[in-house]
Formats: sequence, structure tokens, C-alpha cells
Amino acid sequence: MDYAKESLRLHGEWGGKLETIPKMSIKSKEDLSLAYTPGVAAACLAIKDNIGESFELTQRKNTVAVVTDGTAVLGLGDIGPEAAMPVMEGKCALFKAFGGVDAIPLCIRSKSVDTIVETVALLAGSFGGINLEDISAPRCFEIEDKLKARLDIPVFHDDQHGTAVVVLAALRNALKLTGRKLSDCKAVISGAGAAGTATAKLLKACGLDDIVMVASRGIIHPAEYWLSAPQRELAGWTNQERIRGNLSEAVKDRDIFIGVSAPGILTADMVRGMRSNSIIFAMANPVPEIMPDLAKSAGAAIVGTGRSDFPNQINNVLAFPGIFRGALDSGAKQITEEMKLAAAAAIAEFASVGGEVTAERLLPEPFDAGLGEAVAKAVSAAVGDR
Repeated sequence: MDYAKESLRLHGEWGGKLETIPKMSIKSKEDLSLAYTPGVAAACLAIKDNIGESFELTQRKNTVAVVTDGTAVLGLGDIGPEAAMPVMEGKCALFKAFGGVDAIPLCIRSKSVDTIVETVALLAGSFGGINLEDISAPRCFEIEDKLKARLDIPVFHDDQHGTAVVVLAALRNALKLTGRKLSDCKAVISGAGAAGTATAKLLKACGLDDIVMVASRGIIHPAEYWLSAPQRELAGWTNQERIRGNLSEAVKDRDIFIGVSAPGILTADMVRGMRSNSIIFAMANPVPEIMPDLAKSAGAAIVGTGRSDFPNQINNVLAFPGIFRGALDSGAKQITEEMKLAAAAAIAEFASVGGEVTAERLLPEPFDAGLGEAVAKAVSAAVGDR
């Protein structure tokens, strides 16, 4: 099938992927009086007296805003907010299909951090959570931090944390299969943007101390003049051996390669220079940093990509619906590191529900029944002070 041609045709037929459907029938005067005036005043006054009632009496209980400025859309880059809408609608559809969460796209016509933050903050009373999506680095870090400081509902940048959670889940099972502990491994992460940074931080929280980060201009090292502010922060705790150079130097004698960068940049010779039984997660899309057959022929024990047509697709849809489901159900005010770690553990454990975990099957499939519920349950259990 020509997916591009057929998808474009269907988008025209659908006229968008979302619609609003009332939960109640309005077929009589009594129906109208209960759903709207005069009966609705009772709900309004209850919320006026206790704003927390808005999570019980309105759609806030189960509704998330999917927010973008259209600056980092899939593999398309900065295409603008209107052009990003089909992706955001698709994200909302995934929220509903895999987590039972209602989601609404908010595509903002601004690249200003403060404008985006102010816009979302002013609209936050309509939602139970905020999912930031496809916002370019480093602005995405600042937007998330500022919103988390201002809001009393969960704020989650899926490009960062959803990726990190699923990478950790896949890595847990890969390490079991190869008989290693994360704390004993040495890793290289190619790509120091949103996904790479969040992945490094989550793996660090799990005990992986030896991480080398590689940006487009080379290995992140404290002495490099070109570091952005977020990269300079990374330089303070990564690259313990103070290696300098490019990816070919960074991968030497490493156990793990995690790629969230560019196509074809990891060569077979680089893989041969890694430790035996190396783990390669090459997630650049649509063309990975190295093709799986080439990585395996060079000695990699386990390979994952971001593509659905290869084994071990590392896909955020395994994580974000269940994470938000659990956060909304538990009344969480934020999504913590503990909640993300719980989600990763639940995804890794669920992989064995539908069959044996193997080098070709590290993760569950998005369509595996019960996955979203399992992640939501684990996330809810990890919620601390509410």
C-alpha cells in the first residue's frame, strides 16, 4: 500500500480524526434542563465553592491537552502549528484507543517560550493534564519546567519522557537476556536533544553512571565552546572519562548504543569496536542510525529501532496512554521520576504476558490487551503526595 497517498485520501474523507459526542441524550425539555439551564447551575456553584469538584463534575476528569507549536514534528521538522494538526489529532486518537483518555489538540501560533507557557497556563482549567508534543529543543525543556512550576496538573513532554520510559523498558529485558546489570554497563547516546537528554537522566536514575552523549557537533565535553545550556548541564555529569571527538570515538568499548539522532551514522566497524553482546537501539525515523541486519552482522546481540516493520519497535504509544490514565485516575498533580520508573517496569514485565521475551521480542505490542491498564495501575501505585 502507498501509505502516503491512501492516508491523504482518508484525511480528506474524514475531515479530521476527532469529533465531539455528548455523553447524554438531549431529546426532551427535561434533558435540556438537566444538561443545561437551569439545572447546570448546581454544578457551577459546587465548583465555585470547591474548584477540586471540577475534576469530578466536568470533562477535566478525563481530558488532556496535546500542545505543540509545530517546530519539531515527527521527521518533518518545523512545519508550523496548522501543518502539525494531523499529527496532534492522531496523538489524541491514540490516547483514546490505548488509554481511554479524551485528548484535544492545541496548536499554538507562537515560538515564544513565554507566550506558549502563558497560553497553556490560562487554558489549564479546562484540562486534567498537559501533554507537550513536537516542540523543538532547547525550548521544550524551558516550556515544560515553567509549566510544571505554574500548574497543579501533570505536565509531560512525551518526546522526552515517553521515549525514555520505553527505552528503559526495552533495556531492562535486553540486559536480562544478555546477563548484565545496568550499573555495570557503559552506554553512548547519539542525540542530545529532548529524547536523548531525558533518556540519559532516566538511565542515570536507574544506576547507569557511565554515559557518553554525542551531539551533532561531537561528544559533549565540558571544554567544548558550542554547548547549549542544557548540553552544558549534561557535560557536568556525563562523559566521566572526558573523551573528545565524534561518534566513532564515543562508541568504542561500549555495551549500549542508543540513537535518537540521524540516519546511517553508526557503521558496522563502530559496532565491531563495541563490547561483545552489544545492545543497539537505533531509533532515527524513518531510516535508523544503522539497519538491524548490518548491526547484527557486525556483532550486536540485540537490535531495536523506531520502525514497525522491524522487531523491537521502541514506540512511545506503549507508555503515554497508560501514564496519563494512571495520573488522571490517581489525581496526581505531577508525573514524577518514580511514576516513570514504574511505567517502564510495567511495560518490561508485560512483554512476557503475550509470550516469551526474546532478542526479537523485547517489548509488548501496542495492541496487546491490558497493557494500558497495567501501566496505569503501576503509575497510580507510584503516586506519592497528591
